[in-house]
Amino acid sequence: MPQPIRLKDHEKDARLVRRRVVVGAVVVLLLTCVLIARLYYLQVIQYEHHTTLAENNRIHVQPIPPTRGLIFDRNGVIIADNRPSFSLTVTRERAGDWQQVLDVVVEALELTAEDRALFEKRMRQGRRPFEPVPILFELSEEQIARIAVNQFRLPGVDVVAQLVRHYPQKGHFAHSVGYVGRINEKELKELDPVNYSGTHHIGKTGVERFYEDLLHGEVGYEEVETNARGRVLRVLKRTDPKPGTDLTLSLDVKLQEAAEQALGGRRGAVVAIEPSTGEVLAMVSQPSFDPNPFVTGIGFKAYAELRDSIDRPLYNRVLRGLYPPGSTIKPMVAVAGLDAGVVTPQSRVFDPGFYQLPGHSHKYRNWNRTGDGSVNLEYAIMRSNDTYFYDLAHKMGVDRMHRYMSLFGLGQKVSLDMFEEAAGLMPSREWKRARYRQPWYPGETLILGIGQGYMQTTPLQLAQAVTLMATRGKWIRPHLLRSAEGKTPQQLMAEEVIEAMETPPDIVLRDPKFWDYGRFGMEQVMHGPRGTARKVGDLALYRIAGKSGTAQVVAIKQGEKYDRSKVQERHRDHALFVAFAPAADPKIAVAVMVENGESGSGVAAPVVKQVIDAWLLGEDGQLKPEYRPPVPVVEEASVSP
Repeated sequence: MPQPIRLKDHEKDARLVRRRVVVGAVVVLLLTCVLIARLYYLQVIQYEHHTTLAENNRIHVQPIPPTRGLIFDRNGVIIADNRPSFSLTVTRERAGDWQQVLDVVVEALELTAEDRALFEKRMRQGRRPFEPVPILFELSEEQIARIAVNQFRLPGVDVVAQLVRHYPQKGHFAHSVGYVGRINEKELKELDPVNYSGTHHIGKTGVERFYEDLLHGEVGYEEVETNARGRVLRVLKRTDPKPGTDLTLSLDVKLQEAAEQALGGRRGAVVAIEPSTGEVLAMVSQPSFDPNPFVTGIGFKAYAELRDSIDRPLYNRVLRGLYPPGSTIKPMVAVAGLDAGVVTPQSRVFDPGFYQLPGHSHKYRNWNRTGDGSVNLEYAIMRSNDTYFYDLAHKMGVDRMHRYMSLFGLGQKVSLDMFEEAAGLMPSREWKRARYRQPWYPGETLILGIGQGYMQTTPLQLAQAVTLMATRGKWIRPHLLRSAEGKTPQQLMAEEVIEAMETPPDIVLRDPKFWDYGRFGMEQVMHGPRGTARKVGDLALYRIAGKSGTAQVVAIKQGEKYDRSKVQERHRDHALFVAFAPAADPKIAVAVMVENGESGSGVAAPVVKQVIDAWLLGEDGQLKPEYRPPVPVVEEASVSP
């Protein structure tokens, strides 16, 4: 039997539809109310906030890096300037996949994998948000054209014109002036983030680093209107940056070149100081290097060649090189002995060619194995007699030796504005006990008297020591800066820096005549009948006071004689020489160290003379008028008729 067909309940369906319509209307009304409330909140309550955000999307504040100060030598010759250059920058926030962008750059410019690695390293360095990162400097016209053609594939990439540090003298001042380089992450954390906005380089070494605050200047700003792609449409407001201060150094380009030529390509160091002012006239460390590649980022291969070179061109021998001073300190030891009262100018020591401590059989050899017989102080300096100074050192003792040599600046930093300087070492009883846990032995005192043993000095310290001989103990710290905005380095430095680098007191002796005995002995080295450097002194048009020295590189056994043919070239003795001239009224003091040069008188002394000649002599080969001794005025006697 078929089932009955149910009739449709239209009323029920109508009620269901009405309920659904009501619910839907309520939901729509609620959502509309929420939307209206949100719009009211955003457009009315937060009107100021979003207006500012919208404006910021159109208006940007861009830093204007200051122009770095220039560096000149004492005669106005440019040593460091700024050269316009086109650089390629990448803004990571605008570049999207910046790794792919770098690949396109390398492809478009046909660069190497090494360049690609260097770009990535620069991109990963710390930086501020939306700050363009320079990845390639000194673009050629062809490279700029290739970037323009591929611009559609290079979002966030721009070619910008900027000033880049340049050193026209190249390697002549690499170790004194130094160079600038890219700011690394450590430096970025320590720098003022405001003043270094937009700046990518900072002084790394030398004068560039020590006077960074002066050279950098103060950052400026400009408000610019940009489009959606970040392109600048117009400048709304501008605050000009304050350029860095120009520096005039005490260095002399011609004297620097003369010193380099005098070294003749040999490894070594030359320092020349003006005694009356402490100004460093020349500062040479050879071999040197061209600092320009370091500014824009030197390649891995090029840097490895410099770093791994056996000649160590990156090593600053003037400030960091530590060498036994050898016999160059004998005049200072002699002055110390006179002031301590252990010897007099007439005191004599018999030299049979060696010295022995009382009760000991060990012989401390004089360089002249046959001996010089009876020797006084003047003769001992002239002949560089080791036996005399063994005896003098024994009489003084290590404690007085340490005190007096420290007065001459040995074992301490002596410069005013060379932060890389090593302190060296002037040993003492306390130092040896702390370092080796051993007592001080009398034999160690003897070899201190001839500048050997534990003693380590830099060429700059030797230059300062001979300068003190020239000025009769007047202490002026050597410095590279001559003036900046008319101010001296002492006036420019903050008080706390000056206090930390307080100049040692002048060396005051019991009798000022003691200086004359030491100075005359040095003069006899150059001009005496048996002076060790008389061959050089005889060629001079002026009187020189000097002293030679030899620093051992490897020890020689007792009883053996130095034989250069059996010693490797780099194990041979270093040659040293210190001098000032003219002897009566010093205008220049020089210290020279020639690595493995062996003979202070034969190798280093000629270098010293060439440097002094370059400073004192004119183009005609005669003394410059300002260095000539005054001509005595002879009054004519009146004759009675």
